[in-house]
Amino acid sequence: MTDSPALRPLIIDDLYRIQTPTSPTITPDGSRAVYVLQRSDRDSDSNQTLLCSVGPGHPAAPLTDGPADSSPAVSPDGRSVAFLRTTDGVPQLAVVSIDGDQVRTITDLALGAGSPHWSPDGSLIVFSAPVEPEGRQENAPIVADRLNFKADGTGRYGARTTHVHAVEVATGAVRRLTAGDWHAGTPVVSPDGTMIAFTARAEPDADLEMTSCAYVLPLSGGEPERIGQTRFVGGPLLWLADSDAVVAVGRADEQIGNSRLIVLDLGGAPDRDLTAALDRNVMPGGSAAYPGAAPALTPDGREIIFCLRDRGWTHAYRIPVTGGPAEPLLTGDQQVVKGLAVAAGAAVAVAVVADDQSFGEMIFVRLGDGGRQPVTRLTMESLDGTAPLPFEQRLFTISDGTTVHGWLLRPPGLEGPAPLLLDVHGGPHNAWTGVADAVHLYQQVLAGRGWNVLILNPRGSDGYGEDFMRAVVGGWGAADRADFIEPIDQLIAEGLVDPDRVAITGYSYGGFTTCYLTAHTDRFAAAIAGGVVCDLNAQLGASDLGLELTSVFGGADPVTDQEKLIAASPIGSVGKVTAPTLLLHGAEDHRCPVNQGERWFGALRAQRVPTSLVIYPGGAHGFVISGPPSHRSDYNHRVVDWLDRYMPELP
Repeated sequence: MTDSPALRPLIIDDLYRIQTPTSPTITPDGSRAVYVLQRSDRDSDSNQTLLCSVGPGHPAAPLTDGPADSSPAVSPDGRSVAFLRTTDGVPQLAVVSIDGDQVRTITDLALGAGSPHWSPDGSLIVFSAPVEPEGRQENAPIVADRLNFKADGTGRYGARTTHVHAVEVATGAVRRLTAGDWHAGTPVVSPDGTMIAFTARAEPDADLEMTSCAYVLPLSGGEPERIGQTRFVGGPLLWLADSDAVVAVGRADEQIGNSRLIVLDLGGAPDRDLTAALDRNVMPGGSAAYPGAAPALTPDGREIIFCLRDRGWTHAYRIPVTGGPAEPLLTGDQQVVKGLAVAAGAAVAVAVVADDQSFGEMIFVRLGDGGRQPVTRLTMESLDGTAPLPFEQRLFTISDGTTVHGWLLRPPGLEGPAPLLLDVHGGPHNAWTGVADAVHLYQQVLAGRGWNVLILNPRGSDGYGEDFMRAVVGGWGAADRADFIEPIDQLIAEGLVDPDRVAITGYSYGGFTTCYLTAHTDRFAAAIAGGVVCDLNAQLGASDLGLELTSVFGGADPVTDQEKLIAASPIGSVGKVTAPTLLLHGAEDHRCPVNQGERWFGALRAQRVPTSLVIYPGGAHGFVISGPPSHRSDYNHRVVDWLDRYMPELP
């Protein structure tokens, strides 16, 4: 993917040098791509985003100057790009020419707009946008009648809803197309220009049943009509070429397992599951923590290009809309697709692909033969021709016969036993990838100081089949304990790890695991837990996913199974912890609320275990990925400093 750059351990200050592409889209003729360039600015302590264009024969060049531009969508004629421009925290729709001339803002909504999608004739853009209840006064009390009254990254919104709108590109006139006490997802217009499709949690008890269904609506207006039998789908949806069906990513039930490509017919025919035979999770993207891309049609309308996760990596495949075997398009060890778009009028796609030497580069792909053409070298340019130290793939056989896949970061030439940091991923139904990582910079810093860093995909991880993913449901901490401890034992037996100098860290579910393992074993000399959950019984109503985290992920009813949740929670065994523990938490974390970290800190301090609690003002659950650069830098520094303090270098 790149030349062979010199390898070096990253330093935390590289955070301010790294530039990464995201959100790719492509012109209909396949000649140019538009993407969002992300970078961190030290002076303003902000994450800056601007739109750039690139293509074979078109060197990368900015289309906008940012500093907060996102969600590009190329017009059907290829001449314009719609996008979101955020000013004073409020995103509005804007349009710029494909050559970067004449930026024009076309909405002025009090609460802002959502990601744009063009109508086929280019006259309209549809989007979802938040709406306040009519007559609500500023600073009025927040009233909640359902569990979905808050969202991580947004906060408590109470009775505010999200609905479908359309704006005339020429005049800026906005029409609201849906209403009601429910939330509409991102809308897309049918190829014939007559209908809109979107997902919504519109059923009366959708917050309790965790349903999200697909709906269609005439573009001219009317009442939404639910389509398909599947009640657990996500968006954005994908129209098939004849405008008679849409494709959704979802499941037939609410249980943990692989998301699938499901065709929903407007005429009432049974839903068709296209990917059931793959036993892998379809990855629609939309989150920095979960790579992939929204499904897209090939230009002839006969195939769907989509992403799935396999052994930690996210790859792109193609599958006939009528069903049949899936064929690889972008695959390979140590490769992760982080975004993808397909040209409407040419057999060309563009993708963001990361590997062990790159945080992500723009690549053009020929659909006919899968040929690739990289068109950016952002990682090498950011790091002055160098690349981060690579991880080494490892497979560990657990005593019950289970194979656990992971990676070991160990500096070249290191001899003899060395300290080890075990880093546990979140989810639990996520996965480490082993590719270049611009978030967990402390891993590279420690490797540069002679440490081992071990990342594992234990039971519960995504990419190894549905049975493997479900193996921890109802058994967090206990079901996957051996998947962490036994690989450490194997590395000790190989002479790579000093058994007295083993530390653990993790974020979100990784924070839960850090708390659980330090309460159930004395193997760790130090611990750092971020965004923790230590009491599952306290999540319902406090977390924006409280019901899902307990009843679905945790396998227990939060009302009738409280004793089970208490027994499974680390807090019940906190009295056994002896490892010095650092707690790191966002103050506005509505996924794993900050009081979870405060409880663990308080219990450790009360029994005089060395501990410290760091709370990041304004930090949502994902602040370690998208928070202010100073907070992300501080997080990385504190991990390293804590280990220096409690596991200093030997004389």
